[in-house]
Amino acid sequence: MPSKAKTNRNPQLTSVVTGAAGFLGSHLTDLLLARGHKVIGLDNFITGSVDNIAHLGGNRNFKFIEQDVTEFIFLDCPVDYVWHFASPASPIDYLNVPIQTLKVGSLGTHKALGLAKIKSARFLIASTSEIYGDPLVHPQTEDYWGNVNTIGPRGCYDEAKRFAEALTMAYHREHQVATRIVRIFNTYGPRMRLNDGRVVPAFVSQALTNKPITVFGKGTQTRSFCYVSDLIEGIYRLMMSDYDLPVNIGNPKEITMLQFAEAIIQATGSRSKIVFKPLPQDDPKQRKPDITLARKLLKWEPKVPLADGLVKAIAYFCNKV
Repeated sequence: MPSKAKTNRNPQLTSVVTGAAGFLGSHLTDLLLARGHKVIGLDNFITGSVDNIAHLGGNRNFKFIEQDVTEFIFLDCPVDYVWHFASPASPIDYLNVPIQTLKVGSLGTHKALGLAKIKSARFLIASTSEIYGDPLVHPQTEDYWGNVNTIGPRGCYDEAKRFAEALTMAYHREHQVATRIVRIFNTYGPRMRLNDGRVVPAFVSQALTNKPITVFGKGTQTRSFCYVSDLIEGIYRLMMSDYDLPVNIGNPKEITMLQFAEAIIQATGSRSKIVFKPLPQDDPKQRKPDITLARKLLKWEPKVPLADGLVKAIAYFCNKV
């Protein structure tokens, strides 16, 4: 928990969320507000959307600042927690803005850690399963170092997150900043963008419009999908824990892309057919978290079945197509 001095002078906890207008950042902001935090959200809307936080207008416990977090962050108030979620996070986004992706992972993480240091706040970096690359170990455990192509088209995102983890641990060791690292696996739910290139909105939008569903390769590559409310709960528990090394948060129930496409067609009642296209370069063949540590340390595991989560996600996308 925060230092006693901070708690005594500021009874209401204050959280800073970078990337607050993004898919995950906005859901995290909602959870923090529901649990009594004052939240200061930062975003420059490169990939975030004002629609994701519009419902918070007029909330006296929420303040929004439009800012690029690679610039100096000045806040004239106490801060208890810094949640660094700012980053493009889908293939389309980070392939379109590779330099900005690298900058937010490096300079943005540096600025966010600097804020945590000066405010004596606890810091959490939203890292990713992408740091494992195309894994040679399955399922992926936190002690696996990964198999990443540093100069491939996905390297801008993979290496930005790997650097962010290294910088976070450097601040922990050199400046004694209380840090947390979450490695986020595939997540889905409301507020994802239809055109962000990730598999859930891509498949659902194609199914809802009865267009062919695009499956890459033979569809044998696997992913593990975690509903957003489960993920955010796990991340919250990690921040409130005393553990400073990386923790996987995701759903260990693995499914092939072909099976997933068929599940989407069934869930939407679509007339879509499945078409196959070549596998993108460096696309991981398997992705499944080992969540043994999260179960033991955080008493956490996902609760929302895929079928139930898809109902909620599809209902949201129906209003966006």
